[in-house]
Amino acid sequence: MDTIEAARVVALPTIEATERRSPPTWALLQRETLAALERAAQEFVARYTRADGTLIWRDRWPGMDGSDDPYEGFHHFPLCYLLGGSPDLLRAGREMWEAITWQWTEYGQIHREFDAYYDWMHHGEGYLALSYFALADPMGLRDRQRARRFADFYTGADPDAPNYDPERRLMRSPFNGSRGPRFEVTAEDWSTHRTVLDGYPPPFEDLPGVGPERCPWSDDTVYAAILQRMNARMTRGDVPLNLTASSLVAHAYLFTGEERYRAWVRDYLAAWAERAARNGGLIPDNVGPSGAIGELLDGKWWGGYYGWRWPHGLQTVIEPLAIAGTNAAMLDGDLAHLDLARAQLDRLLALGREEGGRQVVPHKHRDGGWTDYRPMNPAYAIACWSASLDEADRARVRRLRPEGGWGAPATRVGKGLIGNSAQWFEFLDGRNPGYPEQILRANLDLIGAQIARLREEQGDPADWDIHHWQQRTPMAIEGLAQLTLGVSLGLYHGGMLHAAVRYYDGEARRPGLPPAVAALVGGLRADATDLTLVNLDQSAAREVIVQAGAFGEHQFDDAALLDPGGGAIATVPVGGKWLRVRLGPGGTAPLRLRVARYRLAPSYETPWAGRG
Repeated sequence: MDTIEAARVVALPTIEATERRSPPTWALLQRETLAALERAAQEFVARYTRADGTLIWRDRWPGMDGSDDPYEGFHHFPLCYLLGGSPDLLRAGREMWEAITWQWTEYGQIHREFDAYYDWMHHGEGYLALSYFALADPMGLRDRQRARRFADFYTGADPDAPNYDPERRLMRSPFNGSRGPRFEVTAEDWSTHRTVLDGYPPPFEDLPGVGPERCPWSDDTVYAAILQRMNARMTRGDVPLNLTASSLVAHAYLFTGEERYRAWVRDYLAAWAERAARNGGLIPDNVGPSGAIGELLDGKWWGGYYGWRWPHGLQTVIEPLAIAGTNAAMLDGDLAHLDLARAQLDRLLALGREEGGRQVVPHKHRDGGWTDYRPMNPAYAIACWSASLDEADRARVRRLRPEGGWGAPATRVGKGLIGNSAQWFEFLDGRNPGYPEQILRANLDLIGAQIARLREEQGDPADWDIHHWQQRTPMAIEGLAQLTLGVSLGLYHGGMLHAAVRYYDGEARRPGLPPAVAALVGGLRADATDLTLVNLDQSAAREVIVQAGAFGEHQFDDAALLDPGGGAIATVPVGGKWLRVRLGPGGTAPLRLRVARYRLAPSYETPWAGRG
């Protein structure tokens, strides 16, 4: 650390909290969960990897599907480190990323360290860890070089990967990657995924002999008909799913500060807003190579790849809008970037109805109109609210609340072992004060269940399917992230870590909470964050540096240390993104942090490392 950086750290505004208080149960459970994750990660790696770090599996894997899945098993390793976990977690996470990248390069799916071609639902899942690595070490040269290279696959700057048409502001295909757009898919591309797709509705309504609910991709005749129609209708032009690439481009901006990356995110999101405006305010799920809506689908605004009709409907249309909107808002502070996602949510709510005492909305649109009515996943509305903390966004989330509320956290959760965004919102909305303990106990139970599952593993690894590691990962980190960072992990398919705060160990000069320290974001408002820090060590002091926003995009105006009744004991002016909190042995610091949101330029900068 040079003299300038050292002086900056010394000069940080500081609050001292020396009063001993009885540690709350949630704080004890946090440290127990973190320790359990460290042990589980070690056992997970030992069980499923060879001596060279590669995954114990088969020698070949054809097709285009799959490289995202092994990454998903390990991408929460660096996030666990960022919360205060052992450096071994970061080391193992990096080693696994490198090993998986090499292994799937050998299989033929990865080229230039990135998927040769696939779609952005899968790219988004697979590359979540890239930003976590940067948050852990913003001075990493390889991470910085990769950030530029990967982003330029999508900005139009790389002639070997011409995925983006800058004149028309569109991606040239839903299938894209380091080899550029893929205008024709082959029988081999889907070969490993056909039995999975058998359980989905058909992607087209004119497949001979195929009904509306299930489509037998495993039938060679049907498969040939699907590929013919897909190549004619789906493989050229743009889809909303491609907006998830904004995370990759924002990642490059956070490293470099280059305006062209920020401008690309804003411009591409604006292009989709214009398309929605041309479509009467509703987002179309396809535009052709010329930019015309429905160009390859007889003018239909529905029916594109991963669009309103197939396979998931609402999720893969709305989630990319929320991802791009929150990214753009973070990059330049303009919350109007959320309006496209907000408008689509409101439109769907207006199309909804009540069934059995529940609010249901259409999730799909077919040639016959809207269909597939069911409750909307609140994660997308929660993402907009947690980015803006606007009361109108909060009200939209409340409209989705079922009668009786969302209840206690679920232990049967989805990909990434997450799925409790709504329950986290309930806690912050004052409806479930017991949530911190509930979610941590649920996560501990889930870690234990996953470890038991891998210990009982039977059979030949060559028979394991591609989802094996993501299904058996023990990295149930949702509760720790929600409670310490003030963030929902609900935008799983490529969302960035738009946290209210993050932490550094002031003595060790590393990211994360210091040993024996726990943190709880107990309240989020547009102008203030309520944060409690607890030192569980009764004999040693700890120093925590709190940052406003995961990327330093917010500013602390001042910080108040509160008494048990909520009154201010001491108030310290801050006027920046970092606050130092010194916790005495057994000390607790209930803080009210007055925040000016999106006041500062975001970056991966830390108290000791600038952009470079």
